[in-house]
Amino acid sequence: MKIVVLTKGLEQKHKDLICASAEKANAEVCFAESENAFPEGFEDPDVIYGFGVKTARTNPKLKWLCVPSAGVDYLMKPDSFANPDCILTNSAGAYGVSIAEHIIAVSLMMMRRLTEFYLRSSSGEWDTPKLQKSLKNCRITVLGTGDIGCTFARRAKSFEPSSLTGICRSGVCSEPVFDRIFKIGDLDKVLPSTDLLVMSLPATSETENILSRERIDLLPEGAYVVNVGRGSAIDEDALADSLDSGKLGGAALDVFKTEPLPSDSRLWHTKGLLITPHVAGNLTVEYTMDRNVEMFCEDLLAYAQGLPMKHVVDRNRGY
Repeated sequence: MKIVVLTKGLEQKHKDLICASAEKANAEVCFAESENAFPEGFEDPDVIYGFGVKTARTNPKLKWLCVPSAGVDYLMKPDSFANPDCILTNSAGAYGVSIAEHIIAVSLMMMRRLTEFYLRSSSGEWDTPKLQKSLKNCRITVLGTGDIGCTFARRAKSFEPSSLTGICRSGVCSEPVFDRIFKIGDLDKVLPSTDLLVMSLPATSETENILSRERIDLLPEGAYVVNVGRGSAIDEDALADSLDSGKLGGAALDVFKTEPLPSDSRLWHTKGLLITPHVAGNLTVEYTMDRNVEMFCEDLLAYAQGLPMKHVVDRNRGY
């Protein structure tokens, strides 16, 4: 078995762990800079750990692709795999800590109006007090109760919110931190009692524009929206209209329908919108990279022994 590692930013400890796991799996491993520079003897690998999108599309000999991302919507096209039986695994479960911290950070920035104070202070101005809000007694709704949503909810609980409501496809979640769990079909009745809406959904046909203009209108005046899932889940024009009108208190978007966000997008100039360039789940965070590599190595040993792998993507569902 031959393995090509394309994941960038690996430290020596990560490479050592991958090499040790490959040895246990009786596999050869190499570390490549890009898909255009596979070392001799690894031109047709059995396994790729990294963003081997081009190879998956063109190499019918590839048996397993492990991507170091949680979202895999970019691999859901009909021609994504030359080998229809190629196993796809992702790294969902590695990003919860990093993204949960990001959600807490941007929520507090908006609710405590820190961006406004910073802009004034960076210009040498002493600003006046402004009306601020708190996570304490806040009605929080988490749309998407996977690793990211649950990791955030556990941290948000310490701020003593009024309620923590989870919404997911099945309406069932084993995480006890939520006060109540609803199915996505119940979203319309939950939004009117939501002060902070946190979205951590994958990109699927079911989630596209799930936060529509009509649903944005259901949110109470002054509510906040944070999206760390996929940009396809929000009607961006409707969100911008609601922010510019002052109806919503603010929004923080880390993901967008088009990335990078075009320079002529109205979102750059939308009132109360905090924009970050898809960095909430970041492999530069030590824990995230450590866990990412550990998950690949766990599945590698299982794969070599013919055992079930933990992180296989269901291509029918898209996650």
